[in-house]
Amino acid sequence: MQKKILWIGLALVLASSLQVNAQNAKQDSTYKRWFVGSSLLMLGNFSKISPEYVQLNVGYRITPKDVVSFDFKRSVYHFPIGLPFGPSFDKPGENYPGHARILAPTIGYQRFLWKGVFTSVHALNAFEKYMDEDNKKIGNGYTLYLNFHLGYQFKFFNNRFFFEPAIGLSYWPIRTNVPESFKSVENKWPNYFIQPGFNFGFNF
Repeated sequence: MQKKILWIGLALVLASSLQVNAQNAKQDSTYKRWFVGSSLLMLGNFSKISPEYVQLNVGYRITPKDVVSFDFKRSVYHFPIGLPFGPSFDKPGENYPGHARILAPTIGYQRFLWKGVFTSVHALNAFEKYMDEDNKKIGNGYTLYLNFHLGYQFKFFNNRFFFEPAIGLSYWPIRTNVPESFKSVENKWPNYFIQPGFNFGFNF
């Protein structure tokens, strides 16, 4: 009986909090529910070896502090994702014997903690196609990437635009059907990677 009362109490507190946030949002004339955006990481496509990176984000603010999003990402990579920045990054022999292409529909949740400070978690369902050095397909795979971010949102032009620099940790607990020739290269590196984030967007 006490547990039931406790759960009912927690539910009432949560409902009350959501209602207060919704009321505050209505009072803020600059508050927008929806946004679309992308990432400045796409500028990497102008590098010598283009990752052919594409990212599109569509999000909805449940409350001013709680945001859900659906993202679509596509990229090509020629080296293990766990390869850290540093001397090993451009070292000969660390690249794959070919490359992999990724299509990754992604779902995310973002929580604002204080002013523009936020944390977020994204689950990337990466469907991968592996190509050898002659650009011939040698297999298909799947990887679940979990991305965790800590960052700050800057607002511009009466909250029409925003920019979110962040530091992120990518971790992949599930990775299947990696060709042996690729696996032998990436086994030397961990299944996580620390990287920056530079998302931006338009609110409406």
